[in-house]
Amino acid sequence: MTSRRLLLAIRFQYFLYFGVLGIYLPYFNLYCYHLGFNGAQIGILSAVRSVVMVIFSLAWGFLADRFQRRWTIYILCSAVSTLIWIFFLFTGDFWPMLMITVAYVAFYAPIISFLEAFTMDQLAYRKEIYGTVRVWGSIGFILVVIGLGRAMDFFPIRLTVVLILVGSLLQAVGALRMPGSTSDRLPFRHPSFGSLLNRRVILFLSSGFLMLVSHGAYYGFFSIHLENLGYSRTFIGLAWAVASLAEILIMVKSELIFKRYALEKVLVFSFAVAALRWILLYFARAPVLILSSQVLHAVTYGTFHIASILCIDRLAPKQAKTIGQAVNNAVQYGLGLMVGFFLNGFLYERIGSAALFLMSAGIAIVGGALFWGGTRLGTGSLGNGDKPVINH
Repeated sequence: MTSRRLLLAIRFQYFLYFGVLGIYLPYFNLYCYHLGFNGAQIGILSAVRSVVMVIFSLAWGFLADRFQRRWTIYILCSAVSTLIWIFFLFTGDFWPMLMITVAYVAFYAPIISFLEAFTMDQLAYRKEIYGTVRVWGSIGFILVVIGLGRAMDFFPIRLTVVLILVGSLLQAVGALRMPGSTSDRLPFRHPSFGSLLNRRVILFLSSGFLMLVSHGAYYGFFSIHLENLGYSRTFIGLAWAVASLAEILIMVKSELIFKRYALEKVLVFSFAVAALRWILLYFARAPVLILSSQVLHAVTYGTFHIASILCIDRLAPKQAKTIGQAVNNAVQYGLGLMVGFFLNGFLYERIGSAALFLMSAGIAIVGGALFWGGTRLGTGSLGNGDKPVINH
């Protein structure tokens, strides 16, 4: 398969993966809310998902690098996680759903980190165009949330479970077209977590962890917050779509951004904008202000995510590229969101959803200050100063 066709297969995987997320993120917790789950139960479900994500993304990543079987594991996990999701069709009780979540995420966990590693392999010395590949995930997300938002005002919200199954099945079939790993052709060397344990990596992961903790209120309770303010599901879908559209615009222009600005500056700026975004959501009641805050997703997710992927790819040795992406994904989107979901789930019924966003702003400020302080002291420098961040 040519490099062009391989990248097309990767784009299709991003499209489907984030298309499914376009159903899950805005509506699955809302579905649980309508089943009668309280804030703590919703927080526990989301947090357990993140705990399992941490453990199994690392475990699968280690196995992929240890036995050089990234493609095989990717196919296996895509297929099995799809089959397990079927069980959500047969229950609406908390404890069975919790057990299904654990089993499902155990196989779902490595998919995105493996996909990022596949992409880095294929781009080789053109990694600055990563955003133009990843943007297809954002396109999938926005098409789904726009289409589904209107539909959810007319159909039972339980439809989300069926649609996630359909999207996952398409992705599992499409996974068969994925490329092998260039690391499979490298002389074997035992992958080691120790190769990632240096001060720069620890500083980056610690601050990134706090960034995703600050997103716990958004990913866990944003849709519920809007419904409690009286907004329709059409508006909820629109709000998620605006965020994804802003993200698309950034990713299309990512090559220019990351050639001009150092990773450190992009990351610090992302933290600052995250704090601003959560403060706006604390005050926002008018639709214009809510949608305006969603535009900032271009930075709080778009530039931050791209910078994170490029950063960990630079810092991880060749024989540990998969585990490097897995560690990054586990610490940020696993451990960070886990803590964020637990914290926000515990506090939701005590302080209300608006106050959760004010707390999130404070967490983002702490994360940004930690990273900025580390770079000022030289601990977190990625080695390029103000030069272009991509080595050709």
